[in-house]
Amino acid sequence: MTTGEPSLESRSETMRFDMDSVRADFPLIQGSDVVYLDNAATTQKPTIVLDALHTYYETYNANVHRAAHSLSDKATEAFERAREILAHRINARHAHEVIWTRGTTESINLVANCYAQSRLKEGDEVLISEMEHHSNIVPWQIACAQTGASLKAVRVQPDGVLDLDNFAALLSDATRIVAIAHVSNALGTINPIEHITSLAHSHDADVLIDGAQAAAHLNIDVQALGCDFYAFSGHKVYAPTGIGILYGKESLLDDMPPWQAGGEMIEEVRLEATTYQSLPYKFEAGTPNIAGAIGFGTAIEYVDGLDGDSITRHEKQMLDSATTGLEAIDGVRIVGTASDKGPVVSFLVDGSHPTDIGTLLDQQGVAVRAGHHCAMPLMEALEIPGTVRASFSLYNRLSDVDRLIETVEKARRFV
Repeated sequence: MTTGEPSLESRSETMRFDMDSVRADFPLIQGSDVVYLDNAATTQKPTIVLDALHTYYETYNANVHRAAHSLSDKATEAFERAREILAHRINARHAHEVIWTRGTTESINLVANCYAQSRLKEGDEVLISEMEHHSNIVPWQIACAQTGASLKAVRVQPDGVLDLDNFAALLSDATRIVAIAHVSNALGTINPIEHITSLAHSHDADVLIDGAQAAAHLNIDVQALGCDFYAFSGHKVYAPTGIGILYGKESLLDDMPPWQAGGEMIEEVRLEATTYQSLPYKFEAGTPNIAGAIGFGTAIEYVDGLDGDSITRHEKQMLDSATTGLEAIDGVRIVGTASDKGPVVSFLVDGSHPTDIGTLLDQQGVAVRAGHHCAMPLMEALEIPGTVRASFSLYNRLSDVDRLIETVEKARRFV
């Protein structure tokens, strides 16, 4: 690379956390020669999380709530403590405002289904944006089709930034809910959530935030953001797959009907009628992902034990270095140039399809993602087939960025 950057050694001196120790916490990262830059899809798991799963299954595996034995008491305590850890992490007012789900997708579907049943009707409007992940588009399409409401989308500008003038113009007294990503999974754009929420609330619209890409990189304070719902997945925050949360304001969750029915979510069942449990259990039918929740809480404690400011600086440094290095390669174009971005860089190489570049990088030991990133409307708006996406996390090194640049330079020579 000839980007005029300081050496790797001098760059690493700016970090205030021990990179070798952090990398040693992640067995796959430590034990692999692959440069893993697909963190926006899923993050690797630290040993402490793997150990928490193993310990649960080996020493106190039991179902939670209502049992009359000590194993269940221990499992319940760990399960509910994890909920409290997540509630504290996002500054929820009450732990019972945190609902366990399978992930961001299920969280959004829960709101779309239950909110539609209780609040949407013909003539109402749901407002999303062109940059949304499919999981924050399709559930609202279904909800609108079922209720007669209309779905509208805020434009995305060529640089990957939401057109806030268009957002303000689309808002009306018919808008019932605004569903927007905190951070674009495809471009890394960080959206001004407090401003968006304030505008939406001025029209009495509720706000759901897809926080899947934000939770690992930003401090989430749902009270400061002012949002009504916030969703994210554990597997993007160093926790297991198949677990996530939905935060919802108590008053809204109380008013919404349950989505799924079965054990755990009931208070009393008679053949004539059923009464439901209070929050959060009204939305947690069936046996939950107990191990996943415990692992999620453990992952959050792990991250909270690190120097967050140093991690933020390190991720920003990697993003800046990758952006500068890629821009210096002839025929490479960065897609998404917002001034406020998460550690994601998407790009195209002239004369080649993104998946071909992704394959060439994989052959050189660099793992990235290529395609439309479950954001086909965004790609259509930008008039491109997709992108190559490199995404960074706390265990990546600046030398990983150097490898990315080197392999893209080599791939460029093949096309």
